Amino acid sequence: MSAYTVTAAWLANHLDDPNVVVIDCRFDLMAPERGQQQYRAGHILGAYYLDLEQDLSSPRQQYGGRHPLPDPERLAATLQLMGVREQTLVVAYDDSRLAYAARCWWLLRWLGHDRVAVLDGGYSHYAAAGYPTTTVIPEVRQGHIVAVPRAEWVVDRQGVIAAQGQPQTAIVDAREPHRYRGEHEPIDPVAGHIPRALNYPWLEMTHANGLLKSTAELQRHWQSLANTPEIIVYCGSGVTACVDILGMAIAGLHQTKLYAGSWSDWCAYL
Repeated sequence: MSAYTVTAAWLANHLDDPNVVVIDCRFDLMAPERGQQQYRAGHILGAYYLDLEQDLSSPRQQYGGRHPLPDPERLAATLQLMGVREQTLVVAYDDSRLAYAARCWWLLRWLGHDRVAVLDGGYSHYAAAGYPTTTVIPEVRQGHIVAVPRAEWVVDRQGVIAAQGQPQTAIVDAREPHRYRGEHEPIDPVAGHIPRALNYPWLEMTHANGLLKSTAELQRHWQSLANTPEIIVYCGSGVTACVDILGMAIAGLHQTKLYAGSWSDWCAYL
């Protein structure tokens, strides 16, 4: 276990701990029902499910991106039904190299709940090791947390525009290089990237097998930004940008902010 991650072995040994709550975040942007279907077919023992679009986002509007941040009070209420309390360690996992687990990890910390980690390697790594899975849906529990959102962790389009004129701020695009370069845009109506943005793809935080790179590897990866006073991170809709923010946090960079609307908000004005 580290400050932001747990291993499959650690989690398997703590499934009976009342101060540990496990959340399944599996999702598929191209098939939104698939994550819930996978959860019902088998999940980590005792894990609850949070859907990217139903729980970890609020309804889409004309502006604000494809996955606006969820209402903090509503998210807190949902977490309370899972038994989350101030002392609870929440462990989030997915099967997409942390694409959705990192969103959950970031949201809980934004909400004011710092005791949260991601499962290194995700569901496939855990299940392949032979640790317990089930199809049983856990019962509703009683928890208590108070939502105190960290507004300073989030920027909107105007904040990004202001940052473009500030050399002490770096703007990081977490999307795949071909999307950053505008060569192919599979989701949003406009291709390209925000002027001045640097490309640090989110997939580079993990190995192909879904396991996170080592702290030393991530420190080398982010070395050029280590002394940058402020780093604004975006992706397509504020989801995989959280993987970059997780990688930076592991590397010791905490001066990050999320452009929650990301490219899907930015290009809505173009």
